[in-house]
Amino acid sequence: MAFGPVTPAVSQEPAGAYLAGRAATFDNDFSAAADYYTRALVRDSGNVVLMESVVFSKLALGELRRALPVAQRMWDENVSSQVANIVMAGGFSQAQDYQSLLDRDLVTQGIGPLVDGLMMGWALLGAGSVAEALAQFDSVGEDEGLRMFAQYHRALALASVGDYEAAEAMFAANDGRLTLITRRAALARVQILSQLGRNEQALATLENAFGTQLDPGLSNLFDRLTADETLPFTHTPTVTDGIAEVFYTVASALSGEAADEYVLIYARMASALSPTHVDSVLLSADLLDNLGRYELSVATYKQVPVGHPDYHAAEMGRAEALRRAAKPDAAIEVLEQLIREFPAQPTVYSALGDLQRQQENYAAAVTAYDSAMTYLDQHNAANWFLLYARGISLERLDQWDRAEADFRAALVLNPDRPEVLNYLGYSLVEKQIKLDEALEMIERAVAARPESGYIVDSLGWVLYRLGRYDEAVSHMEQAVELMPVDAVVNDHLGDVFWAVGRYLEAEFQWKRALSFVDPEDTDSEADPDRIRRKLEIGLDEVLAEEGEEPLKLANDG
Repeated sequence: MAFGPVTPAVSQEPAGAYLAGRAATFDNDFSAAADYYTRALVRDSGNVVLMESVVFSKLALGELRRALPVAQRMWDENVSSQVANIVMAGGFSQAQDYQSLLDRDLVTQGIGPLVDGLMMGWALLGAGSVAEALAQFDSVGEDEGLRMFAQYHRALALASVGDYEAAEAMFAANDGRLTLITRRAALARVQILSQLGRNEQALATLENAFGTQLDPGLSNLFDRLTADETLPFTHTPTVTDGIAEVFYTVASALSGEAADEYVLIYARMASALSPTHVDSVLLSADLLDNLGRYELSVATYKQVPVGHPDYHAAEMGRAEALRRAAKPDAAIEVLEQLIREFPAQPTVYSALGDLQRQQENYAAAVTAYDSAMTYLDQHNAANWFLLYARGISLERLDQWDRAEADFRAALVLNPDRPEVLNYLGYSLVEKQIKLDEALEMIERAVAARPESGYIVDSLGWVLYRLGRYDEAVSHMEQAVELMPVDAVVNDHLGDVFWAVGRYLEAEFQWKRALSFVDPEDTDSEADPDRIRRKLEIGLDEVLAEEGEEPLKLANDG
């Protein structure tokens, strides 16, 4: 990825390494990209495209020190590059060379108005001028779009020099609006209040921001505050930590708005400047997961040490990265170990249940969901999905009475969830019971999710089961349009065509369904042997062989 405007041609000698580096970049394989670009740069040392690519790749890996020499060369040669400017600013901050930060030419060596403005405030603080630093934060805040960021960093700067009263006054202003801008803002205020000896207010702030169901990290704070311990101020105890917070603030603001690989370099810089900044580690790992670099994501999550309040969150993230890396056994092992360490955390049991269910280990999934439910408020509307997931697992285990109870309980908590309405309605259709109720449920689901092929298929199928074949046709055709390569939907359309006498079209759909059957999907409803039998003798004879009732129109006697 190039940040600067300079794009000269690459010389022929390192072309192979350069092309390999580009391929690695497109795959977000930052380690391979850094290696190939470095090789190319050795043979074409003056190529600024290669220099910028090396700097970006190294920073994306979190290797600030290895990116610095190349970034310095780019500065020495007056090459304009945002990523080089980021690395150089990080290098000055790491070296506590705050004067060099202040002396930068922001026209050619700047990063952006928000980063440069906030960083200048912290650099002035590092240079020993509190008044000028506060004035700089105020200057940044003159831009309405940047005001909340400026106020947040001004409050942190005040806290970092021990003026907790002034910092708390900023957090308390406007009904505590600043407190609620991010999770870190709320936690910073909690620490500041504790430093002021106001632990009861800190507890109230904690509950107001996060509710009563706390993760282990927040529970740790709650217990310490309840024991009247004075929490240390760990957010920005030093100027370098403050600059790290600048990069993290921007990364958080950009996350979901800018390209993940771009956000990553800000998150990595925050981690490089403040190794204890666990939130930036978690964000980096999550971004790497999004980019498909699962092994890097797993390695980054592992940087959070055992015993850290956010170790639980890191291990949950690591398990998800392992699952996405197609290593379900390793993910299950992580979650089972986490349960041993945090036996009363429902989120871990729920995650384990989801993973076991995805692996079709339905009995193990039910066990995990059962454990999760023991630690949850049974009447909390947020728990509908847990009941729904357990219901699916029970249905797959042929424990229909329990499954139906869970689906209906989920609908009590959240009556209009289309996935629950569809799953329960479709299951009733397959069991050929309560068909009128099933139709009503599925119609509600379709109204909520008309673009869902699965749900539209369910509507067509319940009409088929009710003998309303002509009505079923249009819905089944729409379902196939929405999911043209789904074996089950094509199979269903074939059955509906047969029921209305469109035999050639039915055979065509069954052949299509057969071509889409995944032999590795043992849980699919599309039975290839049954489809072949329908092609041989027709649906009517297959139903007769199975001892089922013959096709019958709804108005037949």
